[in-house]
Amino acid sequence: MNAISPDATDPAGPASPGRIVLLTTSHRVAPGLLSWPAWQALRGADQVLCADGAHPQLPYLREAGVTVDETSPDAQELVDACAGGRTVVVVALGEGEPRLTDGLARLAGSGRVQMPELELLPASYDLPGARLLDLVQVMDRIRVECPWSSRQTHEGLAKYGIEEAYELVEAIEEGDRDELREELGDVLLQVVFHSRIAEEGRPEDGSEPFSIDDVAGGIVAKLIHRHPHVFGDETATTPEEVKEHWLRTKAEEKRRTSVTEGIPLGQPGLALAAKLASRARTAGLDVELPRGEGVGYELLAVAARAEAEGVDPEAALRAAARAYRDAIRAREGSPALDG
Repeated sequence: MNAISPDATDPAGPASPGRIVLLTTSHRVAPGLLSWPAWQALRGADQVLCADGAHPQLPYLREAGVTVDETSPDAQELVDACAGGRTVVVVALGEGEPRLTDGLARLAGSGRVQMPELELLPASYDLPGARLLDLVQVMDRIRVECPWSSRQTHEGLAKYGIEEAYELVEAIEEGDRDELREELGDVLLQVVFHSRIAEEGRPEDGSEPFSIDDVAGGIVAKLIHRHPHVFGDETATTPEEVKEHWLRTKAEEKRRTSVTEGIPLGQPGLALAAKLASRARTAGLDVELPRGEGVGYELLAVAARAEAEGVDPEAALRAAARAYRDAIRAREGSPALDG
């Protein structure tokens, strides 16, 4: 543990209070990737301090020739270390330096101490999407340490994926922004959870493992390929042209022998009927609806008509069902039911 002390022989003299630089870094950015102002501050400092000898930045700072003293001064000691115009850089811990900054604030508020200049210098910033790394790390720990999560399988979690998707749709239809944000997180959790399980592979059937990076890499490649008007030389100025590009590139990728391939038969019936009608219409296939007795054939005809008119039959039925629910609740609260 190295002590810190002011340089009494500094030509600037004791009247100069010096400078404190609190250097913050993000654990979501690779250690050593610091901003140029941060490197300037580190190289120009009279002393660099860090309370954590295991701080991930320290090996890279020392490799770059920056001497770091592993010490944790209190506010008064740090002010004293800056006497004579010295600059002291404090490499902050991951949770910041609340003890130190609170102490400096108290000293400044007392009015009895000539305070050094205090600068907060972010040395690295989170990029958009950086919190996704936190989610991956949390999920990894839960998978290892939680008795329930460690035993889950793709098959066991499947029902939750369906439930969370429906809850997301409900939040969208209700127009609840707070609920939307929460439900999006729940859906995202399903993706990360399944990806974490997939990292372990399935030795019993020879399945190769894959990770969340493989999942993300796959969808990135797919999006780029299906948007040649954005990432390539093709042009699209209308939504219809974009859809045409999408369908063409998708057909090239899948090489399907039928337009019905890839349509999940386990989805809700109205959605399934509308999807089949959409595929047939997009492919230019004039297929007469099958005729038969019963409500099923009637619903099939209604779903096909809704799709042709640009209406989502599932969403339309849910909206009507909500109106029916409200009518039931209103009737339940009617004075005619009292007693």
